[in-house]
Amino acid sequence: MTRILSTREEYGRTLVRLGERSRDIVVLDADLSSSTCTAAFAKRFPDRFFNMGISEQDLVGTAAGMALAGKIPFVSSFAIFLTGRCWEQIRQSVAMPGVNVNLVGTHGGITVGKDGASHQSLEDIAVMRAIPAMTVIVPADAVETRKAVEAAAWYDGPVYIRLTREKLPVIYPDEKPFRIGAGMEVRPGTDVTLFGIGLMLHSAIEAAERLAEDDISARVVDLSTVKPVDEYLVLKCADETGCAVTAEEHSVIGGLGDAVGEVLLRRHPIPLERVGVRDAFGRSGNPQELLEYFGLTPDAIVKAAKKAIERKRKV
Repeated sequence: MTRILSTREEYGRTLVRLGERSRDIVVLDADLSSSTCTAAFAKRFPDRFFNMGISEQDLVGTAAGMALAGKIPFVSSFAIFLTGRCWEQIRQSVAMPGVNVNLVGTHGGITVGKDGASHQSLEDIAVMRAIPAMTVIVPADAVETRKAVEAAAWYDGPVYIRLTREKLPVIYPDEKPFRIGAGMEVRPGTDVTLFGIGLMLHSAIEAAERLAEDDISARVVDLSTVKPVDEYLVLKCADETGCAVTAEEHSVIGGLGDAVGEVLLRRHPIPLERVGVRDAFGRSGNPQELLEYFGLTPDAIVKAAKKAIERKRKV
């Protein structure tokens, strides 16, 4: 039976384990610890947990100071607030000096649901990708979340990790290797490559299964590190399948689609279709209904894959 686990709950559990390993691990939150699941760390290590209140700029600035003093801060809030309200502080105080501050935005994408457009972050990957020296990771399940958080703790430089509100099926075994900057082939295929991140990697896997019913062999690749994207793997897939689709719970502007497209444009142009939100704000609604409304479904990926293959044949 497939396990269904919360990435943010796994984040909270991982913080506790990291805190047991090193007294340098500190956690800061913006009065959302029950939602971001940093409350588990607060309960276990109250002297190393700091609730900064609804003051995201102070949250980031304080974390930067702690990092300069030798601590390893994990900073959490909803993705829309963490990357939006304090973008300048992230740029000036974290990225410019290159300090080891780990920014973890939960509730990314439209599956925040009924909270609506004001809480649905569809631009966070783009704005974090644009900051020099910033690493951007979007895990697809609880196992990958745990590995990404552990890797970020000991990584030299700032990291942004984006998590979801919804629970996700577990794809990977507990022994799954993880390395920042390295993608992973989830399913082999020869006709088209489906690049996915986060929740949409699951949709890409389902789309590949549906394409197989039409005798189309679709490769599925997890590009959880959106920056720096795994250029070697992207180019290998481009060479071997000749066309590709990107799938993300994010705007098509500045996210995974553009990260992959930039590599292909520079080094190996092939037909590329992007599945994501089309230059729009979110809406209030049930998460599944919103995914269908914005076209973030396995069916949409199937359609995009067939279009990419058709374009390949015309080249």
